Amino acid sequence: MLIKNKEFKFSLFPISRFIRVLFSFILLIISLNYVYVEFNLVNYFDTNRKTNLFNTYYTDPNNIKITAPENKKNLIYIYVESLESSMFSSKNGGNFEESIIPNLEQIAKDNINFSMNNKLGGAYNTYGSTWTVAAMVSSSSGVPLKLPIDGNLYSGYGSFLPGVYSLGEVLEDNGYKNYLMIGSDANFGGRKDYFTYHGDYEIKDYNYAKEKGYIDDDYYVWWGYEDGKLFDFAKEELSQIAKNNEPFNFTLLTTDTHFTDGYVEESCETPYDYKYLNAYNCSDSIIGEFMNWLKQQDFYKDTVIVITGDHLSMQANLPTMFDSDKYERSVYNAYINSVVKANNNKNRIFTTLDYYPTTLAALGFNIDGNRLGLGTNLFSSRQTLAEELGGLDKLDDELSKNSKYYNNRLLGDSYKQLKEAVPSE
Repeated sequence: MLIKNKEFKFSLFPISRFIRVLFSFILLIISLNYVYVEFNLVNYFDTNRKTNLFNTYYTDPNNIKITAPENKKNLIYIYVESLESSMFSSKNGGNFEESIIPNLEQIAKDNINFSMNNKLGGAYNTYGSTWTVAAMVSSSSGVPLKLPIDGNLYSGYGSFLPGVYSLGEVLEDNGYKNYLMIGSDANFGGRKDYFTYHGDYEIKDYNYAKEKGYIDDDYYVWWGYEDGKLFDFAKEELSQIAKNNEPFNFTLLTTDTHFTDGYVEESCETPYDYKYLNAYNCSDSIIGEFMNWLKQQDFYKDTVIVITGDHLSMQANLPTMFDSDKYERSVYNAYINSVVKANNNKNRIFTTLDYYPTTLAALGFNIDGNRLGLGTNLFSSRQTLAEELGGLDKLDDELSKNSKYYNNRLLGDSYKQLKEAVPSE
């Protein structure tokens, strides 16, 4: 074909622009799909899905006989931000050739670790337990945090899950004094409300540290102050608390391994290319040193120590850091100086909901029926709810549905207030 008197011009610009737009659109779709799946948003958009899970399986701790041991052990409970068993070495069940957290791995190996396989492992997260305050609720009350509002905005309502009876309340009613020490503002996410209403914890947070003179009024790094200071301050506090003639529950929450990328303290080494892995390795060193200090204290022999992650990491690119393409992520746990032994701590299907009665059992409490809330005592021979229902997916799906029992009995009067706080469409 002959074309006369025509100029043919070819430009890469329209094609380049089209490719950029198409690429951006594809990334947007992938991102939206990730958020939709990862945060189970289908259940937020379908409020007609209902469950009778709580009616059928919820065991109200108020109606269960819980018997304290004659000799009461102290409890030190350490929540480590986003601590996963995936950080272990591959030979012990993790996803790295060499452990990112060698101290915590050795602690799990030397003590009681509940696992989903035949190596070292941990618990699964359920719906309503995947962020810090929800994770602390689920592991100490045996229920997820299911709210009609943003989960971090449940504060200032005059109550916090008024229908639950938690670990702190069991201990308080049996003569324990409860403490919560964190390096951030406890008001964030309703943590102060939860621990105040459920166990009358003495709150030792970022604001307390300023009042006490531990830090200057203008000091602020990361979420408040770093974990190195947290454990230094904890040593001072515990040294005084241990002198009192009463059993204590001292709960700590770390922050250095929070996403995004974590916080690496100046005193720590940085052996990895990823800042986030250095944050885990740094936190591991700090906790390892704290454990060595505890072992030298007179109260150590009379103290049960529980170390758990609060939830899985929210760092989106974490799997790209793994040395293995095949991995199973779970929440770390270690029970140290437990009064009871574990008969079956391997190849279990369990969740952070199960930590509530398990922690009490480790202290020597006897729980009639071995279940509190939706949690099962892992030291017992009873199946967990996930095992009883035939798997985690079934439990998670039921937890994601609307429950009148949960709204009316556990949220109680605050449910109406929360519903009123949701803007109308």
